[in-house]
Amino acid sequence: MTTLPGDKYRLGEVVDRWSRGQALRQQAYGAASEKMLDLANVQVGSRVLDVAAGTGEQTLLAARRAGPSAYVLATDISAAMLNVAAEAARKEGLANVETRIMNAENLALDADSFDAVICRNALMLFPDPAKALTEMRRVVRPASKVAVMVFSAEERNPHHGIPFAIIRRLGNIPPPAPGEPWMYALGDPGALEDVYSRAGFLNVSVHAVPIQRRLPSAADVIRSMRNSASDVSELMSRLNDAERELAWAEIEQQLRQFEGPNGFEAPGEVLIGVGTK
Repeated sequence: MTTLPGDKYRLGEVVDRWSRGQALRQQAYGAASEKMLDLANVQVGSRVLDVAAGTGEQTLLAARRAGPSAYVLATDISAAMLNVAAEAARKEGLANVETRIMNAENLALDADSFDAVICRNALMLFPDPAKALTEMRRVVRPASKVAVMVFSAEERNPHHGIPFAIIRRLGNIPPPAPGEPWMYALGDPGALEDVYSRAGFLNVSVHAVPIQRRLPSAADVIRSMRNSASDVSELMSRLNDAERELAWAEIEQQLRQFEGPNGFEAPGEVLIGVGTK
């Protein structure tokens, strides 16, 4: 059976690791997530759909912004991920959040039933991103917006780009084929605009937003990657033991270029696409 990139997030061990990385993700993507909500026009009282919500950090941002009179539905294929999101909402007293297991490419929801749809760092992992965006367009109300965040080009994100390049070289692993779901599948110029246009949106725009990843040191980055459900760890599993040790050592050496007085600080970039129904 073929395992798709999104399938790993259903596994219990992976969910545990993903949950432990919430603070780091919020530090890296918090400001960009707020911009995504701005572009989606999430307001007080909005009905918001969060597609492929995972453990729901951006779900909670939307719920806080929209307020107690609003409704925020978090969907994902992973029940375990949604359980984390639901518990976080409960602890925070956000009674306006609901979670439901759902496939992004086949949303079991009424047409024209939401004021805004968001999707953070997931669209590039779907087998058919245009189909998923078409579904998001179907369920949002006329003249309302769908905003998604994806990673920009690999070379603009050295925190992962450097490890990927090293692992591929040592393992003689070819890069993903065009159209194959993976972390940077929609990072090339024009790729996200094209998917939005194929899904039938109007007034499509794509915004490049800088992010920064901060940790105490490059060694801490390596520890985080080794202990997380990262794409780096997944690609690393294709190397033999000797190759893996060489790879980790070279990755740490190259990532040290981002160490300074404030520790490890690596630049990065995400793209936020938005379109109107």
